[in-house]
Amino acid sequence: MKQNKISDYLENVKTIGMGGHIRPDGDCVGSCMGLYTYLKHQYSDIKVDLYLEPIPDKFKFLKYSDEIKNSYDGDKEYDLFISLDSSDIDRLGEFEPYFNNAKKTLCIDHHISNTEFAMDNIVFPKASSASEVVYTLLDEDKVDYDVACALYLGIIHDSGVFKYSNTSAATMTIAGKLMEKGIPFTNIIDNTFYTKTYVQNQILGRALLESVLFYDGKCIFSVVKKSEFDFYNITNKDLDGIVEQLRITKGVECAIFLYEVGELEYKVSLRSNEIVDVSAIATYFGGGGHIRAAGFNMKGTVYDVINNISEQIEKQLG
Repeated sequence: MKQNKISDYLENVKTIGMGGHIRPDGDCVGSCMGLYTYLKHQYSDIKVDLYLEPIPDKFKFLKYSDEIKNSYDGDKEYDLFISLDSSDIDRLGEFEPYFNNAKKTLCIDHHISNTEFAMDNIVFPKASSASEVVYTLLDEDKVDYDVACALYLGIIHDSGVFKYSNTSAATMTIAGKLMEKGIPFTNIIDNTFYTKTYVQNQILGRALLESVLFYDGKCIFSVVKKSEFDFYNITNKDLDGIVEQLRITKGVECAIFLYEVGELEYKVSLRSNEIVDVSAIATYFGGGGHIRAAGFNMKGTVYDVINNISEQIEKQLG
């Protein structure tokens, strides 16, 4: 069957709204900026607006990142609204009305938990990232340097720099084609994935120091409380990488990282290695994600949250 291209969805389209999920990560930013840049360069007759919550400073090297609209700016009816890297409509946050009011809607995603909420849905659960899916929709000959930088960013972040199980031969082929555009791939990896501030290292160290092993060392969890946010003067963006560091603890199958987002409410990130399907657990609690990486919010004490998650992990570990 012929693979659709983005051009197939642009007939009679003069205005496009775009958006990704709340708390945009590398793949959300990469897929959104990659497609936004491609549309600006190849379809100058179409007016395109991109809506995202404020993105981390480390992603602002991307061309046109200063054009991202960070807040809802009134009712609009777009000819087409494109959702990227969002598994359900709620993940669009305050920009959901733009999706609902659009004449046509398109969802581009790779989450296995995607609810196919758009009129047209392009969802490839086996893809490493939404950025990889976006690449397959573009004319390869028209993917330029700026588009390549954005899509490469997205791919490395959601594949863990090609370490995660969602990395395929197709992922590596696409990454190679993007590298051929002359992008500074080493700098993109170092500056956006590995480099951490002194404060980020401090909070990582504290999270590791206070982590707890359970289930005979097969599971591990750690928590960052609101008081620690205040003490270190950090935001949730400074917590990137903590759950991954927990995951690679020797003997651990499943890692759980919590941080406090409100009174008795926690944002939960789950990672697993080979056995536990954390997407199933996240979906059970109203969240979503991938088989090896997922998340959700839960109310209760830390004890309540860990107990509830543990019950679901135990069902899989037997």
